[in-house]
Amino acid sequence: MKLNELRHKRWFKLLTNKYILTLSLFIIWMLFIDTNSWLIHHELNQDIEELKQNKQYYINEIAKDKATFKTLNDSVEIERFARENYFMKRPNEEVYIIEYEDSLQQN
Repeated sequence: MKLNELRHKRWFKLLTNKYILTLSLFIIWMLFIDTNSWLIHHELNQDIEELKQNKQYYINEIAKDKATFKTLNDSVEIERFARENYFMKRPNEEVYIIEYEDSLQQN
């Protein structure tokens, strides 16, 4: 019985040591509570990754738009583009939009 009490006292002494307590509080503070904590750094790193992905997406979209812009140098091409994408028409002209069932979005 005395051996168990002695072990218990050693752990209790170790855990109640002022240096161990101070170090433990410091680690908890730096990991979770501080304004520069590990949690905040983790969130910021996730935001950085998301912004990098957005940057790549917009770079690809700019490249597509530049290619489209190069093809639209001719007025005939501009008219074709406006008719196909924005459903524009000439005066006294009717435009019919035909949609097939397989091209409609299903909810």
